[in-house]
Amino acid sequence: MSLSLQIGTKIYQLSNLPEVSDINLLEGKTISFCRNWMAGQLSFEIQTSGSTGVPKRIFLDRKSMIASAMATAQAIELQASQTSLVCLDTGYIAGMMMLVRSMEVGMNMVVVEPSANPFEFVNTKSSVDFAALVPYQVKSILDSPQAGWFNQLKTILIGGAPLDLVTKKALRNNSCTFYETYGMTETISHIALKKLNGSDPTDYFKALPGIVVRQDERGCLCIKAPYLVEEIVTNDVVEFRSPEEFLWLGRWDNVINSGGVKVFPERTEEKISKLFSELQIQNRFFIAGLPDSMLGQAVTLIVEGFLTPDQESQIRENLNKLLFKYEIPRSVKFVKVFTETATGKINRSISTSLIVNQTS
Repeated sequence: MSLSLQIGTKIYQLSNLPEVSDINLLEGKTISFCRNWMAGQLSFEIQTSGSTGVPKRIFLDRKSMIASAMATAQAIELQASQTSLVCLDTGYIAGMMMLVRSMEVGMNMVVVEPSANPFEFVNTKSSVDFAALVPYQVKSILDSPQAGWFNQLKTILIGGAPLDLVTKKALRNNSCTFYETYGMTETISHIALKKLNGSDPTDYFKALPGIVVRQDERGCLCIKAPYLVEEIVTNDVVEFRSPEEFLWLGRWDNVINSGGVKVFPERTEEKISKLFSELQIQNRFFIAGLPDSMLGQAVTLIVEGFLTPDQESQIRENLNKLLFKYEIPRSVKFVKVFTETATGKINRSISTSLIVNQTS
């Protein structure tokens, strides 16, 4: 029996997919990729997200994509005849590899437009076993009437950005198994998983079978895999617990050197996100280092939009209790709207440069 591909209200059979004229639309790019995959195409062009630099086009080898997909399938026990929900852009690596995993394992697919809450667009009668989401989608679903749907799925992967402490806590009591992922386009999706709930949650990522990881002289993660042409040297600073397990500390290029002390913005942001949640402040934010004549760089809290004087006062008061002395922001700056990458992540460098220009 042929596997099915449902896009919106249309249902296709993978063995008989139509030709498409517009590959820029979700339906077109999804069908086009699946047709090419089923036809045995050996190489696929894809664009990196631009979250760590200028977006670029790279080519991925079919055999390598299959090896990556099957490593994940083995780790989280995907099974033939299950159904996957594809709610990420299939023109980028995360959505594309959801298609590959589904086709290689033999899973039916339900594909919906990427949105804050993709569950809104899934028929309640659809039996979905497996999905991949970004943190923004997870948080939106948790705040929606569909929050209980999490327990109808068996496994959910969460990637694309770090997940905050408040959201992690909210997922703990669900029966669905949640994994946070570590990876990038160049590694052909994730190479490590972190279990977030169940009887054995952890703070450490565990490399998938066959993946070899180490640190360079900066303390940054280096990755070798049987399906990668060469070792990939990242700018992600990590701390190892075992040869296969590592704690992600933050990006080397985001590290702030304030008076000779290194501050990892991502770790500080994780603490601040809990405070924002407790104060019911919805504004997005990030931590950056702005030029300072005394310190070299001053730790700065950059907030999207505006805060009331009372909110700013509450934040300042609580940050002094919540953070280590060297992590406490010396000032709070505002940007009307953050600049984003093509995949919706905050572009820190451009947004920070706007702050620098405002204060110069």
